[in-house]
Amino acid sequence: MARRGRPTAQIVLSDDERETLQRWARRPKSAQALALRSKIVLAAADGETNQAIAAELRCHPTTVGKWRTRFAEKRLDGLLDEPRPGQPRKITDEVVEAVIVATLETTPPDGSTHWSTRSMAAKVGLNQTAVSRIWRAFGLKPHLVDDFKVSNDPQFIEKVRDIVGLYLNPPDAAVVLCVDEKTQVQALDRTAPILPLLPGVPTRRSHDYVRNGTTDLYAALDVASGQVLTQMTDQHRAVEFRKFLNLINRNVPDELSVHVICDNASTHKAPEIQRWLKRHRRFRFHYTPTYSSWLNQVERWFAELTNKKLRRSTHHSVTELRADIDNWVANWNDNPRPYTWAKTADDILDNLTRYLHRINDSGH
Repeated sequence: MARRGRPTAQIVLSDDERETLQRWARRPKSAQALALRSKIVLAAADGETNQAIAAELRCHPTTVGKWRTRFAEKRLDGLLDEPRPGQPRKITDEVVEAVIVATLETTPPDGSTHWSTRSMAAKVGLNQTAVSRIWRAFGLKPHLVDDFKVSNDPQFIEKVRDIVGLYLNPPDAAVVLCVDEKTQVQALDRTAPILPLLPGVPTRRSHDYVRNGTTDLYAALDVASGQVLTQMTDQHRAVEFRKFLNLINRNVPDELSVHVICDNASTHKAPEIQRWLKRHRRFRFHYTPTYSSWLNQVERWFAELTNKKLRRSTHHSVTELRADIDNWVANWNDNPRPYTWAKTADDILDNLTRYLHRINDSGH
């Protein structure tokens, strides 16, 4: 009497499964175990027996049966390696807690302001790698520090609501412009030629430079379109700002009112500017709170200009610098990218309230 074994699992593939298995089976070097398993399943789906597949792929029939059955039960996931148990943890929860508490609540005994992986490792009896992993897992970066400044403007709330309202719900028949000036833009030339980017080597430049003069850049960012209107001057007095306002006035259609978001610089509030506003009734200024330049979207545009053009450029004269900036602005305006303002005034005020509570709770 013939010996009867377990029935062979029948494999029927969907189009997506067959495509995935064929891709896995083509692995030329990496993941060879996965490639073999994929070939086994593909052959099984073509109706071949375990013995025929084993002979063709030069493996044991038991191996073929294992992966045929695994695929039938778990499909593609059944072919992937399951995580293998590693060594038992050597660092206990108590040690991890000690590292975190020491990082947050103490300073090194040598008088340093913050811990390094080396000093923390010496304190808790671990190696630097272990300390680094704990810090990374809990998002601790003792070597970093951020700057902040809380506005002391008595009209902070009203100004935030006013400006955010212009971003999220601009008025009809009006243009909203974010206006500011980037002062003292320097025409810098390096003392040696800049070395180009190479594989494995970043762009290199000398640390010292030659100053070839400065210019002041006025910019007005159209919140709706992303278009930017600019003007460069030798100085940044009220008279130059007035001339820039005249430029805006000539470029905005007469039937539109103009809402200008700007900071509290003295040139923006000078008597000369106040007289100009009385003569141009369609203009209305909206001043940002003190220490709140982040509310003015043109600051983001200035940052892009700095990072993408000025920081790595060299200029032999102010004329050359101005021409370079004009060219960059023209390219920007060919494909303007308006910024999207997402947070409401309530979101901003709630975040600030929580931050102030943290400051108060820390004892400051």
